[in-house]
Order: sequence, then structure tokens, then C-alpha cells
Amino acid sequence: MNCEMNPKAIILKKKSRSLKGTVRLPHSKSISNRLLILRELADGPFEISNLSEAEDTVLLESLIAAINRKKGGQTLVELDCANAGTVMRFLTAWLSLVPGKWVMTGSERMKQRPIGTLVDGLNFLGAEIDYLSQLGYPPVLIKGKALTGKMIVIDPGISSQFVSALLMIAPRIPGGLSIRMSGSAVSVPYVNMTIRLLEFFSVRVEQSKTSIQVYEGPVIPKDYTVEADWSAAASWYEMVALSEKADLLLAGLKKESLQGDAVLAELYRHFGVETEFVEEGARLTKVKKEILPFHFNFSDHPDIAQPVITTCALLGCGGRFEGLSSLRIKETDRLKALSDELAKIGFGTEIVTDNPKSTGMILHEGQGKITPGMVIPVYGDHRMAMSFAPLAMKFGEIGIADPDVVRKSYPGYWEDLASNGFEIS
Repeated sequence: MNCEMNPKAIILKKKSRSLKGTVRLPHSKSISNRLLILRELADGPFEISNLSEAEDTVLLESLIAAINRKKGGQTLVELDCANAGTVMRFLTAWLSLVPGKWVMTGSERMKQRPIGTLVDGLNFLGAEIDYLSQLGYPPVLIKGKALTGKMIVIDPGISSQFVSALLMIAPRIPGGLSIRMSGSAVSVPYVNMTIRLLEFFSVRVEQSKTSIQVYEGPVIPKDYTVEADWSAAASWYEMVALSEKADLLLAGLKKESLQGDAVLAELYRHFGVETEFVEEGARLTKVKKEILPFHFNFSDHPDIAQPVITTCALLGCGGRFEGLSSLRIKETDRLKALSDELAKIGFGTEIVTDNPKSTGMILHEGQGKITPGMVIPVYGDHRMAMSFAPLAMKFGEIGIADPDVVRKSYPGYWEDLASNGFEIS
């Protein structure tokens, strides 16, 4: 695939394999989206500083405004969540409590992303949610009403967002809510993030390995400042790992973070990237190190799977990766997209499926190469674009199709690359 076939594609060039400068990362989309829902559930307004400018957060904020204008009416209101899974799931839970008739829909890809576990849980609590097309998938019709607190059993193995969505509305359910996990959870740090935010707003939560109890009570409004986005930092860690020399400041990152993807700092030491936390953020430097085959389970960190696996490929170390099942139901089938695109540049992979809930990948060692003018398709997925853009650091240049997809989480990504030594045309 080349640029002549992709008029929207951009070409990235990097003349040297050194990286020096400062990057002001976007603010956390995950924290921002939770705060927007919690603000609607709180006993009064509160200020959110550094709210994410990501497309998903902007969409969520606009849909909340539309809901507040129309709640309580008898007219059927359709809400388009596009391809934003968090928006679909969080709003489905909140709207189950909001008087009105709501149709939650989205893109064609969204209609292929399961929501049945969440809907079943809400209906068990007394919600009135019906499927309008395929059982277990959007679009859904929600008739907002009062719910009743109970103990529910939920399988958290598909998406942690189902659990987070239920947790956030729990303080507003008479009797509160007890959630018992029926299987192995994915993305546990995101559930923990939700719990920590509830506790910040004075909600009483009790947590064990297999259950979470949220008590009915007020959500006390308090102003909140959103930290920088660790998931967005993954592409920069990848670039430093591929560099020969680097001294890069990622402004705003915190060592003590609500975000599970802060594991990047420790994980990338394997690839010769050292992280020093300073007052301004995280300072990344490159050190020489023998790169050995790498093994990691991404169950708790699915958003960094693509950049880490691509890093391993480009460093030629190979590896085995587990906990990738949830990648199948993201903006695209990320596992297949990653395997297909790595194969095009010379890296063999094997997708290993022991059972539907246990999916991994084996990456074979290799050197890789690109053809002049090569353009990487990104499948409508922001993380594919940001995982393969660093190929310019390795090969000198690479084309990226549909660069606008990064608006979903990191609107200023290409501008930040341009400010740190990359040429974009």
C-alpha cells in the first residue's frame, strides 16, 4: 500500500535516531470520562481542571449536555456514541436511572461490540433495557427508572468498563450495590481507578479479591485536576526504545498515578529506557542494553499491548504475550490488525487461543524491512496509528493512513512529533 492509493495518508520522516525535547501529553481520557459521569451523579457541581480534549471525552460531554436538555420527556431521544466504547457503556448505566426514553447507538463497529453483560446486570437491578437489533449488542432502548440495590454476579472477563459503569451509579441506587466477580477480570487497574475516584468523592467502598460493595450515599462534590495520560505516553516510550540516543521529558506524568499504564516506566527498562521522575514529569533516557526475548501478560494493560509488541518486533527480540482476548473487541480486532501489519514488514507472529478467554501471541525474532513509500493502514484505530508511527525512528520514514484517528485519544499527536524532530508531509 502506498500514498498514491491513500490520498489522506501522511509520510513521517526522521533523519536521525536521536530524540531530545519536551512533550506535553494530553490529559487522561479514562479519568476524564469517569469524572464527567460522576459529576452528573454528585450532589452539586464541581470543577474539572485539565479535562481531556480527546474526541471520546468531547463526545461524552456533548451527549451529557443533550441528555440534560431532554431528560424527563416522553420523546424518544437517539444518542450516537460513534466508536467510543467507554461512552456507550458509561451512558447505558447512567441513563438506566435518568427519566426518559433513550436509544443508544453507534458506528457499525460499535454494533459488533458486546454489551450484554452490562445490560443483563442493569436489568437484574430493575432497569428496562431492550435490544433493538442483535441480542447482546447495541443499539439498545433504555427507559430510565429507579433501580433497586442487590448483589449481582458479573463476568468481568470481557470488559472492565461494565464493572466501572455499575460502580459509578451504585451510590445512587437505594441499598447500594454488591458486585461479585464470576471469573478472571481484565483491566483491573481501570476498576481500581473507578473505586479510587468514588472514594475521592466520599463514597464508601469495600473491596476484596472477588467482590466490591458500594454503599448508597451522597457523592460529595470536590474540584478535581486530571493528570497526564500514561496510555498516550506509550508511543513515546516506543520511540525512545528505538532511538540510539534520547533525553525526552514527558511533562505531567506522575509516578504515583491512578492509571495502571504507569507500568510503562518499569516495563520499558527491559528495552533500555530509563525513567526519572522530576517535578515537571517523567524524563526518559536511552541506555545500551542487551535486549532479550520478552514475556508479558497484558490482561491489566490492554491499551499498551500494540506499542509494546511493536517495540519487541522492531528491536528484533521476539517474545510471548498473553492476556490479549479483549483486543478482539476494541475499535478494530487489534490482534489481527497487529499480526497482519507486522507480517508486512517481515515479522512472523502466531495467535494462540487456548480457549475463548485466553488469547495470546508469539512474536518470532527478525529484523524487518519496509518498501519505499509504504503506508500502514490503521483500521480506524488510534492506537494502531500511534504504535506504527515510531517505525520512522527505525527505518527513517513510514506512511500512516487516516492520521485523523488519533483525535480519539491524542489530538495533538502529529504536532508533538513535528515539534520533536519528525518531518510530516
